[in-house]
Amino acid sequence: MELSILNLLLVLLAALIAGNISTRLGYPSIFGELAAGIVLGPPMLGLLQSSEPLAVLAEVGVLLMMLYIGMEIDPKELFKASWAGMLAAIGGFITPFALAYLVVTGFGGTSAAGLFVGIAAGVTSLATKSRILVDLNLLNTRIAHVLMAGALISDTLALIVFAAIIGIFDGGGLSVQQLGLVTGKAILFFIVVSALGLYAFPPLWRRLAKAGLTGRTFNATVVLLIALLFAEFAHLAGLHAILGAFLAGLFLREGTVLEPKLSHQLNNLVHDVSIGFLAPIFFVTAGFQVSLDVFQNSLGLLAAVTIVATLGKIVGTALFYLPSGYGWREGITVGAGMNGRGAVEIIIAQIGLELGIITSEIFSVLVFMAIFTTATVPIFLKWTTEWLDRRGELVRSSEERRGVLLLGASPTARLLARHLSKDGPVWLIDSNQHNCETAREEGLNAIQGDGLDEDILQDADAETMQTFLTLTPNSEVNVLAANLAREVFAIPDIKVLLTHANQLLRRSAERQGFTPINAVWEDITEWDVSIEHGTVESVDVTVGKQKDMSSLFDELHGGSDMLALVAKRDGRLISFPSEDMVKEGDQIIALKRIV
Repeated sequence: MELSILNLLLVLLAALIAGNISTRLGYPSIFGELAAGIVLGPPMLGLLQSSEPLAVLAEVGVLLMMLYIGMEIDPKELFKASWAGMLAAIGGFITPFALAYLVVTGFGGTSAAGLFVGIAAGVTSLATKSRILVDLNLLNTRIAHVLMAGALISDTLALIVFAAIIGIFDGGGLSVQQLGLVTGKAILFFIVVSALGLYAFPPLWRRLAKAGLTGRTFNATVVLLIALLFAEFAHLAGLHAILGAFLAGLFLREGTVLEPKLSHQLNNLVHDVSIGFLAPIFFVTAGFQVSLDVFQNSLGLLAAVTIVATLGKIVGTALFYLPSGYGWREGITVGAGMNGRGAVEIIIAQIGLELGIITSEIFSVLVFMAIFTTATVPIFLKWTTEWLDRRGELVRSSEERRGVLLLGASPTARLLARHLSKDGPVWLIDSNQHNCETAREEGLNAIQGDGLDEDILQDADAETMQTFLTLTPNSEVNVLAANLAREVFAIPDIKVLLTHANQLLRRSAERQGFTPINAVWEDITEWDVSIEHGTVESVDVTVGKQKDMSSLFDELHGGSDMLALVAKRDGRLISFPSEDMVKEGDQIIALKRIV
């Protein structure tokens, strides 16, 4: 069958528009793409149609998306929250899995359908949580690390269980002999791909680099070939190809075989081709398979599956979380955050439908269950984290990350760095050689280079830093550097200086979860001049009862001519203290211009 270019164009256009609308509303783009398939496809208007060539493109898109997901997952992240993350993942998978299985079989569904629905209820959406954690300013909390680790482990567990079920189903039964054969083939598959990933890939890339084959296009081709090879290995082992593509990504990520700059380039390339082009075709065409009759004929099943998926995820996570020692309230919070579903669930459901394991009715139930449960995440997570915060149980900062990285080594930045260095490691980056040399003479760690260069940030230990502060007079550079720090090095706490920036740039920074630095710092260039000319003095101000910072500064006859550097509280330092940050007893260290 010939590919209809017009139909492909309309599918991609619908995916682009609907996906962006969904993102602006705070939900994953895949829900908009599914909605486009439902509304514009056969379930409602019939303007878009499926075809065999379109299905092939969709399948390739899924393989590339699973490759990208694998490349994004750092195995170290699975153990970042270690014991707590593992408990949350197990409890958040097993409990809804079992409850959903019982509900489906209780409604007359087959055991195979019950297993598929159970897997879909057990998964959790990593992408959904990442965005919500940024929006709620939770990236630097223990909750965030447990959620991310739990999502990675539960989705990996779901893919393995899913692959086993596919192997058994293709084998025709659950006999001991068949089960042993499936298990043996799966074990052999994992042994082969692990051996290739751990022992063959690193020397392969070293030889390619030695031969001068370091171009992005060449390496991208090699990555795609390896992904297809692993997908075929999975198929030969009786598993699904998406598991092979996922594992290929795990072995092809930064820190395993790829150096950071190349890894970042290839990640972006695979992301754009899969998420931006081919994967949306899969999700739009998946919407073609949805039946709206589910609201008339199977409303009870949909309601029951949604309820047990939600309660099973939250209650199961909380119960299994108790041995972590972090308390049942934190367990409920983690469970509420893990309740969203996403791409992995829809992929599993679509494959089950294609294989005839589940019906169109069950598939529709899973699609709408994913939408309904994900809608609860921002609401439930906001409620529960505020609850923990009021009780003083919201644990911020991570033991793994410590220190501050400053972009800019001007006189004001160096003065701030000297104060912050009393609380942990501090690095400065500046393109100005004189600023860097002066910083080193003052005993500070400084690197001369471009803050938009990934290698420079790597040399400044960006991957271990808790906080990133951008203090250059160029707002665009500050925001671009902040993006790099977040995307490549996952620095949780990022503050940006927006000197005379337009509203579009400010909204962009805030939408990405960056904290704008106090407006008074917009005159940093003037403060640099004052410091160099010696026309400033350092003052210490203690916040008293019912005294705000402006009143305190006015009492010192400084007013707007004072610049707050840090505030000391309970033995720790807070950079750029503002009105809504200071409390009674805080000691503020500030600069005051000498008239």
